[in-house]
Amino acid sequence: MSFSIILDNWKLYLEGVILTLQLVPLSLLFGFTLALPLSVLRVSKNKVLNLPVYWFTYFFRGTPLLVQMFLFYYGLSQFSFIRDTFLWGFFKDPYKVALLSFSLNTAAYTTEIFRGAIERLPIGQIEAAKACGMSRWTMLKRIIFPIALRNSIPAYGNEVIFMLHGSSIAGLITLVDITGAARIVYARYFAPAEAFITAAILYLILTFTIVWLFRLLEKRFLSYLKI
Repeated sequence: MSFSIILDNWKLYLEGVILTLQLVPLSLLFGFTLALPLSVLRVSKNKVLNLPVYWFTYFFRGTPLLVQMFLFYYGLSQFSFIRDTFLWGFFKDPYKVALLSFSLNTAAYTTEIFRGAIERLPIGQIEAAKACGMSRWTMLKRIIFPIALRNSIPAYGNEVIFMLHGSSIAGLITLVDITGAARIVYARYFAPAEAFITAAILYLILTFTIVWLFRLLEKRFLSYLKI
C-alpha cells in the first residue's frame, strides 16, 4: 500500500471533512429543535396530537436513511406539482435534500429519546410543581425539559455518533463528504485500501471527539448519579 496518493489528494479529503462538519451539526440542530415540541406531543394523552407524531417517528425510524434520502432526491422529481413549483429548486439541490433527510431522521430518533426521558421523570416532581401552581409551560421550562434533557445525554450522544456515521451516504447523491472523497480517490487510482482506511481514520477521529465531548457533559450534569 502507498499512502502517497492520499497526500496528493488531501484537499479532497479536507473538502469532505468540511462538508461532513457542515451537514451533521446542522442536521442535529434542526432535528433537536424539532424534537423538543414533538416529544411533548408524543407523551400527550390526546390521540389527535399523539398519533401524527407516532407515525412520523415510526416511519423515519422504521425505514433506512438511504431510502428516505432517495425518496426525497429521486422520488419527488416524478411529480409535476413538485417540478412546476418553487419546491423543485429545493429538491434538486443534493445538499438541501441531504440536510432535510438527515434532520427529519434524527428528529424522529431524538423525539423518542426525549419521550422516554420525560416518561421516566419522577412523578413526585411533577406533582410538586402542580402543587406550587405552575402552569404547563412553566413546568416544561423549569422542571420537565431540564431534567429530561440532562438524563438524555448518554442516549443522545449515541444518536450524534449514529448521525455522523449515517452521513456517509451523502456521497450517493453527488456530495463530496468523507466517504465521497474516498470513493473519488478509489475511482481515480483503484486503491480501495488507502482510500477507505483514510476515511475510516477520519471518522474515528470525529467519533472519539464526540465521545470525549459527551463524557464532559455527563461529568458536568450527571456526576450526582455516580455511587
